[in-house]
Amino acid sequence: MTTTAKSPERRPAPLQTESFRLSRPSIVGPEVPEPPFPITLCGTVQRGFGRGGKDLGCPTANLSDDALESLTTSVETGIYYGYARLHAPTAGNADSDQSSHDETRKQDELETWPMVMSLGWNPFYKNEKLTAEIHIMHNFETDFYGHKLSAVILGYIRPELDYTSREALIQDIETDKKVALNSLERPAYKSFANACPLTL
Repeated sequence: MTTTAKSPERRPAPLQTESFRLSRPSIVGPEVPEPPFPITLCGTVQRGFGRGGKDLGCPTANLSDDALESLTTSVETGIYYGYARLHAPTAGNADSDQSSHDETRKQDELETWPMVMSLGWNPFYKNEKLTAEIHIMHNFETDFYGHKLSAVILGYIRPELDYTSREALIQDIETDKKVALNSLERPAYKSFANACPLTL
């Protein structure tokens, strides 16, 4: 699922190296979120490339361009962390192939969960447009196209990188998840777990 936006400016992404991988910290950011964070987003989940789950084992959800304006004008490309919440769709908004499951969607799927977000051009896949992809760290039984999603972004993990192999990209994604969870364990970050609105 993929969203496009006009800014920030595209720059060549550095290549991920072994030294970078080995030197990655387990926690990032100050003890308390600092400006421009927190940044809040909300919008409708839309379809995109669909390769996050298939190719990388990391399903992602994307919001429409207008929902990302506050983000793309405030930060550079890279990987970010925070919280996200899925909201039950209003009548007629969810994709028809999801409608039967929407009626019985588990309550825990509508709670707030930690997330990691990639903002950039995905140089490994040679994207031509800027995308923002949110991975909610919870196992959802089905896709949720057409649902509303809200997110609060609390910090920056690392810059956008290019990779020599899909395996190296997957390895960094798994490290990103661990870093996000560790960073969100701090009290000042935990306090934002309820920052996503209950309804939209």
